[in-house]
Amino acid sequence: MNKENVFQLFSLKDKVAVITGGAGMLGQEYAQILSDAGARVVLFDVVPQKEIDSRIKAIASPGRHIVGMTMDISKEKQVKEAVKKVVKKFGAIDILVNNAAATDFAGFKNSERFAPYEDFSLDIWEKEIGVGLTGTLICSQAVIPFMKKAKSGVIVNISSTHGVIAPDNRIYGEGKFKAITYPVIKSGILGFTRAMASYLAPYNVRVNSLVPGGVKAGYLDAQFEKDYSFRTMLGKMASKEDYKGAMLFLCSDASSYMTGSSLIIDGGWTAW
Repeated sequence: MNKENVFQLFSLKDKVAVITGGAGMLGQEYAQILSDAGARVVLFDVVPQKEIDSRIKAIASPGRHIVGMTMDISKEKQVKEAVKKVVKKFGAIDILVNNAAATDFAGFKNSERFAPYEDFSLDIWEKEIGVGLTGTLICSQAVIPFMKKAKSGVIVNISSTHGVIAPDNRIYGEGKFKAITYPVIKSGILGFTRAMASYLAPYNVRVNSLVPGGVKAGYLDAQFEKDYSFRTMLGKMASKEDYKGAMLFLCSDASSYMTGSSLIIDGGWTAW
């Protein structure tokens, strides 16, 4: 295979990609790599439009085509209207990345999110499930008719190592536990992926999951980072850039024979 064919294998030239939670830390990384590969990228995020525009400006560079709109993906009407706007402007939606997760917990104490499971707040449960699972369904339902009509498309759902294995509650500190909603949502994403892949295969629409490990971020407690890193074979948490290659692979023809599957990238955490 010559160099030109290698580039073509990963090219997303003229493709239109929608990324939910696109203004977040990893959403921005996914936007960068997909746009660098030639896609026109649309970010869906619940933060105000001014903030989305500011984050797009921060990652903008010549040749990148990234726009965004503020919306709540747990609201079916908002999603359908946004998808119609995207299709009207760009003519299609070729790629959907279901990346969004609930992040705004104003009104809840931090201790409530890390509470023992028998005391876990039903309000937090419903909020997180509403975005992580229901929102994933709503966004997928909105784009599927266009992908079916085109007989082409890619959906990538973001799961987690905690969709594959249980959280190690020992690393969260005394009296704190990983929110029960997280493994529930992330394991649900894997089942959702397989079901959608089976349903959409006759229309040449591929559906896969990216299963990332923990990402190093400035707000993390130093002890937590140390304990997490110890659990991985590579001895470190991921950087925010570490999943870009995997995302491009899943969205491009490089993974053309892959559907209903999960790509685990976790520094070896789940391998031992």
